[in-house]
Amino acid sequence: MNIRSLTRGDGVVIGAAVVLFIASFLDLSGYDCPSGVDCSGFSSANAWDSLSILMGIYLAGVIGAALLIVSRAMPGRKVVGFELGQFGAALTVYALWTMFWTIIDAGDAGAGLILGLLATLVLAGAAVATPMVPALKAPLMGAPRPAQTPQPAFGQQPGQGYGYPGGQQQYGQTQPYGAQPDHQQAAPQAPQGGGAPAGDFTPFWFAVPVARPLFGEDGAPNPIAELAPGTWYLAVEQRGTGLVAQTQDGRRGVLQDTTGIQRG
Repeated sequence: MNIRSLTRGDGVVIGAAVVLFIASFLDLSGYDCPSGVDCSGFSSANAWDSLSILMGIYLAGVIGAALLIVSRAMPGRKVVGFELGQFGAALTVYALWTMFWTIIDAGDAGAGLILGLLATLVLAGAAVATPMVPALKAPLMGAPRPAQTPQPAFGQQPGQGYGYPGGQQQYGQTQPYGAQPDHQQAAPQAPQGGGAPAGDFTPFWFAVPVARPLFGEDGAPNPIAELAPGTWYLAVEQRGTGLVAQTQDGRRGVLQDTTGIQRG
């Protein structure tokens, strides 16, 4: 999966899952050895000594986080009728709920339970809030600037080819979707096997500001791919208010939400 498709909320989820996994190795009890008592053979149990606590809290939260991240790579996939992201978020909330009552019942909670409670709280909060909070929906890593291309030798023409905006464009500069391209910009070649674009539409390269689904040209409701920030895609046709885009592996689909896209 392209790491640039991850959001800030995904980064919080990953961090909380790592802390939760570490907490599973820490003591569940805060028992202190009384003075004058030989406690050399005493060792407090951790989550790996209790299958119910391990599966119901720690691994449930880690698995939920993994499903949330995998859902970025495979949008639209479902488990028992739920989308991967929804199923993962439900697991993180379940882990928090179980941890809350476990730590109340423990009475003398150790580092494993205290750190686990904090981790599940952050994990469940990020899983639920990411789709609704703009700050968490922002890309984890910003889109890279187009790579600079060496200037051609005197008397030579710059090369053209299939790849992010070639030709005579001024590299390092981008245009918002809908703006008129510079008169010196060379139009990218249409994809092989895609046919000529309809009307007077000129194919162009673009990048999305956040991860967005790409739907099939047949109008099916489930996405066929997800466009990731930081990757350039080729728009080959205008389809109403959307664009028919082609991914690097040759798949074509309709990008319905074109707001804020960056044009190459």
